[in-house]
Amino acid sequence: MPIDAKEIFDKYIAAKGMRKTAPRDTIVKIFLQTEKHVSTEELYNIVSKKDPGIGYATVARTIKLLNEAGLCRIVDLGDGTLRYEHEYKHQHHDHLVCTCCGKLVEIYDKKLEKVQEDLVKKHGFTQTSHRLNIFGLCPQCQNKS
Repeated sequence: MPIDAKEIFDKYIAAKGMRKTAPRDTIVKIFLQTEKHVSTEELYNIVSKKDPGIGYATVARTIKLLNEAGLCRIVDLGDGTLRYEHEYKHQHHDHLVCTCCGKLVEIYDKKLEKVQEDLVKKHGFTQTSHRLNIFGLCPQCQNKS
């Protein structure tokens, strides 16, 4: 039987000696249902609409636990705000980021992945992970110039 993300999270916090709480459960459920890149503040805004009693600090601690448990990854788009996206059961991808409007496009290309693998081998590295963000102007922002 496949294990789901919520079960992984519950096992992770139990292994850390932490207890299961209703606010944490709410945050995890909402994050797992949110299929976009969210900052802690954006996640807090979504959560507080569902349960105004959940504080920002609880959201911040929970997203950190989700990251530690391997259920989400940090995305740094170079604008000073860290965002989080799903990791568990989501295909690897890289990002195109518009430096004008902030538009984000998820990309995957087998040839690009192969080039990255070749570079790792060429330089004798053992890859544990990688992220590629390409910054530039999207077509709409190019047309505005």
